[in-house]
Amino acid sequence: HMVNTSTPTNSLENFFMPFTANKDFKKEPRLLEKGEGVYYYNHKGDKVIDCSSGLFCVPLGHGRKEIADAVHQQLLKLDYAPSFAISHMPAFTLAERLAKMLPGDLNNIFFTICGSTAIDSAIKIIQAYQHAKGQSQRIRFVSRERAYHGVNIGGTSLSGMIKNREVFTATMPGVVHLRHTWLEENKFNLGQPEHGDYLADDLQRFVDMYGPESIAGCFVEPIAGSTGTLVPPKGYLEKLRATCDKHGIVLVFDEVITGFGRTGEAFGANKYNVQPDMITMAKAITNGAQPMGAVAVSDDIYNTIINSGPEHGVEFFHGYTYSAHPACVAASHATLDIYENEGIFEKAKHMSSYFLNAVMDELKDIPIVTDVRGDGLMAGIDLAVDGKPGVRGYDAQRKIFANGGHLKFTGDCGIIAPALISTEDQIDEMISVAKEVLVQY
Repeated sequence: HMVNTSTPTNSLENFFMPFTANKDFKKEPRLLEKGEGVYYYNHKGDKVIDCSSGLFCVPLGHGRKEIADAVHQQLLKLDYAPSFAISHMPAFTLAERLAKMLPGDLNNIFFTICGSTAIDSAIKIIQAYQHAKGQSQRIRFVSRERAYHGVNIGGTSLSGMIKNREVFTATMPGVVHLRHTWLEENKFNLGQPEHGDYLADDLQRFVDMYGPESIAGCFVEPIAGSTGTLVPPKGYLEKLRATCDKHGIVLVFDEVITGFGRTGEAFGANKYNVQPDMITMAKAITNGAQPMGAVAVSDDIYNTIINSGPEHGVEFFHGYTYSAHPACVAASHATLDIYENEGIFEKAKHMSSYFLNAVMDELKDIPIVTDVRGDGLMAGIDLAVDGKPGVRGYDAQRKIFANGGHLKFTGDCGIIAPALISTEDQIDEMISVAKEVLVQY
């Protein structure tokens, strides 16, 4: 019997942290102890304003008692139920509620554990659909440069962010990437930029190059979120939709960040008035209080898969132990109640212009800031590269935390995404904790 005799220098050693500079962090930890409203409190008791809704997943602010109570009650009543061949009623009522919120005929909800598992599930749903249609030669998928679609093997294959894929070489073959939509001439623009709809023509070029019947699906974030809030150019999503329609390509909107009011509408699809065939979601589906994701699937795709299956057998061989976990379902019901009862999406829509103008006015003239852009309640602030990419962003993120703000950085881009319940004063405070740091460079 082997006993681990190594004595760690401190109790932080055993947590292999995700997307973190582990060595550096452990020298100077940033630990959160408590959350309430738009504020965190660190382990020393200092107040830290949450400028990024956690990781874009806490639109209702922290510590919502209604959600905690719902989870608590559910765990006491039915702590776990499988959803393979049996299930529990709240999962069905939640699917029905989501179907009513979603645009068009996305009436069929496949529950997953998170955004990454929603993307990988979507990839498999598309494969099952094309197979059922006698189109199993469609093995290619289309994504974009600068895309983020989670971190499972499917999502890593779709990823257009170099650092997220360079070490992970054993990914899915057959993925091609559209160009990203950041353009010099769209700098310092709020809302949808004027230039760049032609970038959607890349999809038609892939069709021409590989053949129309080789492409199974196309994945895009309505607003490219993690890379730094790239808002779609006017006419861009419409062009993708038209090309997909023409060639039988399934169009998926990854709304893990844009879903549930972030754009001022229920979904980015509503905001930009383009109907996808599938939507992936997670994060705000439970206000971040429980891990959960979902894929919303059109009637055509769902019916095609189900009707091609055997009379009494499984039609789709995929799912998770924690698909529609009772505690996650309860958290989501409670979250949707708050969205409805408090008119949260309307609030976000109303607050958007104040937020976007404040970010632009306060940050655009700072010497180190090279671009500001945004839509809804999300904005990206690019910082000038310091030697090599990511160095300055990392430094700024740490300094802003020390100054009393949690601001998510990806490389050299800070992403401000306040809770949808934020007041004007709280938005001002979020911007100023960042500004006080950024003016010092």
